[in-house]
Amino acid sequence: MKTESKENYIPALGLDFLTPFYDLVVKWTTREKVFKGKLVEQVEIASNGRLLDLACGTATLTVALKRRFPQAEIHGLDGDAKILRIARRKAAANGAEINFSEALSTALPYPDEHFDAIVTSLFFHHLTPANKRKTLGEVFRVLKTGGTLHLADWGKAANILMKAASQPIVWLDGATTADSLQGRLPELAAGAGFTEIRETANFGTFFGTIRIHKARKPL
Repeated sequence: MKTESKENYIPALGLDFLTPFYDLVVKWTTREKVFKGKLVEQVEIASNGRLLDLACGTATLTVALKRRFPQAEIHGLDGDAKILRIARRKAAANGAEINFSEALSTALPYPDEHFDAIVTSLFFHHLTPANKRKTLGEVFRVLKTGGTLHLADWGKAANILMKAASQPIVWLDGATTADSLQGRLPELAAGAGFTEIRETANFGTFFGTIRIHKARKPL
């Protein structure tokens, strides 16, 4: 999702034919169980709250959120129809009632002040700087006052080894990764109006350092 145009949509692994292999690649290269477990753990909403998994992909994280908050209204959104078909099958196989929508992150199909929390993983590096700002603006709009954003993505390399490991991500996703790998996501979140922005964890992986951040829409 590198532009607002649906015609220019970039699939999760960069190429459409790789989509069926997404779960396998993420599982074995990103320490998925560990970092997504941390994301789920840090979300705090009322048991009957409303939560969005932005760019939900195949819904591994979305299903995990539903398991933690079984009474909550869980939504998953992605711009890729093919990956959403996989997500719906996975949710059904797990008996998870999830509301899936196909749309772009720069124009979220939800009213203002709709969600208690929004979670997103390995997505923002796909976006151009302009679309990162637009997406953060949309996230801010649809979050309730006091609501939280939980964001996991490739970030500034923790060391030289992690910097070298991140080069395939740069090659696959191109220039849009630059500001993410420079550690600018907190700065961009602040520019959208978020406060209490902090890094809660970071993990070394086969493709570089994943950093997890939490931010709040101020009261």
